[in-house]
Amino acid sequence: MATHDPVPVEEFDYEALPPDFSLAANLAAGAFAGIAEHCVMYPVDAIKTRMQIINPSPAAVYTGISNAFSSIYAREGPRTFFKGISSVALGAGPAHAVYFATYEAVKQAMGGNVGHAHHPLATAVGGSCATIASDAIMNPFDVIKQRMQVHGSVFRSISQCAMSVYRTEGLAAFYVSYPTTLSMTIPFTAIQFTSYESISKVINPSQKYDPATHIVSGGLAGAFAAGITTPLDVVKTLLQTRGTAQDLEIRKARGLWEAASLVHRRDGMKGFFRGLRPRIVTAMPSTAICWTAYEMAKAYFIRQRRESNDAI
Repeated sequence: MATHDPVPVEEFDYEALPPDFSLAANLAAGAFAGIAEHCVMYPVDAIKTRMQIINPSPAAVYTGISNAFSSIYAREGPRTFFKGISSVALGAGPAHAVYFATYEAVKQAMGGNVGHAHHPLATAVGGSCATIASDAIMNPFDVIKQRMQVHGSVFRSISQCAMSVYRTEGLAAFYVSYPTTLSMTIPFTAIQFTSYESISKVINPSQKYDPATHIVSGGLAGAFAAGITTPLDVVKTLLQTRGTAQDLEIRKARGLWEAASLVHRRDGMKGFFRGLRPRIVTAMPSTAICWTAYEMAKAYFIRQRRESNDAI
C-alpha cells in the first residue's frame, strides 16, 4: 500500500492554513474567535442597539455613548449591559466556526493563498460566501439578543424570549431581517476581509505570526467596514426589534425597503447613522479581537502540525 508523506507546514505561508488542514481545526479556530469577539464587546453593542431604536420611550433617549452608559447604569443596573449575552455566546461559536471554515475553503479554491501577492477578489468572494453561511445560523440568535437588549425588555432568558417571539410572530420573525442582514454583512465582510488581508500584508510582509499586526489590521478594517454599512445596520435593528415597538407602523414593517423608507420619513438621512459611534467603537476592538483570536488559534494548530511532522 502506498504511503503519503505528511505535508510540511513550512511550505505554506503562515497566513494560510495548509490545504489538507482538518475541517475540525478550521471550525475550532473560528468558534474561538467568534465567542471572544462578541462577548468582550457586548456592553457597547447593547448601547448601539438602544441608540438605533426608532421612536424610543423617553427614558431610552440618549445623547451619546457616555450618556447612554451612565443612564442605563443608574436606572437599570450593570447587569442590563449583559442581557442576551447567552444568546450570542450560544450562536457565535457555530456561526463563526462555519464563517472562517467557509472563508478559508473558498479563498483556497480561488487561489487566494498563492504567493505573497494581494488577492482582493478571492478574499472578497471568500468573505461574502462565509457571511451568507454564518448569518443563516446566527440570525435567530441575533434577533433574540436584540429583543433582550431593548429598553423595557421583560425577557429573563433566551428560551423565554424565543418562545414568546415564536408564539406571537411565528418562525418568520427570526428571519425577517435575514435579507437585510445579508445586504449589510456581505459588503461589510468583503470590505473587512479585503482590508484586513491588504493591511496585514503591507505592515507584515514576512507574514509571520505577529499579534500586533492582527490587532492593528483587524481594528482598522473593522472600523472602516462598520462606518460604511451603518445605514443597513439601522434598518436591520428596526426589523429585528419591531415586535417590541409600541408604534404600529414600525410593528408592521416587513422588509428592507419598507423599513428604510420608514427611517428616512421619520428622521431623514441622519436616521441612517443612528448609533454610528458605538458601532465603530464596537467594531474596532471586536474585529481586532476576532482576528487576533483566530490567528492565535491558527498559529497553535500550525505549530502542533509542525511538531507532529518533526516527530515522524
